[in-house]
Amino acid sequence: MEVIPAIDLHGGACVRMERGDLATATVYDRDPVARAKAFVAAGARRLHVIDLDGAFGSGENLWAIERICAEVHVPVQTGGGIRTAEQAQARIDVGATEVIIGTVLVSDERLARNIIWRLGHQVIAGIDVRGDRVATHGWAEGTPVARDALAQRVVQWGVNRVIFTEILRDGMGLGYDIDSLHALSQAAPSLKITASGGARSLDDLMELNAKAPDSVDSCIVGSALYKGTIDLATAIKVLG
Repeated sequence: MEVIPAIDLHGGACVRMERGDLATATVYDRDPVARAKAFVAAGARRLHVIDLDGAFGSGENLWAIERICAEVHVPVQTGGGIRTAEQAQARIDVGATEVIIGTVLVSDERLARNIIWRLGHQVIAGIDVRGDRVATHGWAEGTPVARDALAQRVVQWGVNRVIFTEILRDGMGLGYDIDSLHALSQAAPSLKITASGGARSLDDLMELNAKAPDSVDSCIVGSALYKGTIDLATAIKVLG
């Protein structure tokens, strides 16, 4: 089980939120490059970098993503605000190895399929839900689209990995939604799944490792690293 630390960018700083609500954002580090280097020094083999300003349509942090990619020597997956093929390509051009698309999977199927056609397995589908319904536009808008139906659809489009987030758990320290991970795995058995949202302690990671389906091979950890309730080096040693 690979442990992937998260860097969420807002105004160029590393922040964490509760349930995707920007009003709850807490700034933890104003130097995202230093934070990225610290995660790699602790043993991270991949970084998860999200542009919150892009996701909410209030700006962009491409410059910060470029600096992170230039300064660390591990793969960087990045999402948040990728709503055009040009924006997806721009993330790759500044050094990201994978781009995460979420909103366009629902709002513009033709565009989503075009991005997947152009970038192939460099595209990860971000499926973010409340209950079993997908949310878009920085988790601000609910949709009638079902989690499992979207997973089956992206497989048909050529996606082989999804990052799954249960929004109501994100930043809350409630543990991962293992039941939903099983349902997602059964709906789309060929997908590799990265679990996101809810880790508070090493026990949460160990429970995920023990109880999640085999298709879940990685997990994203954010708030717990910044709050100090999970030590990244220890987590990597125990799970890796």
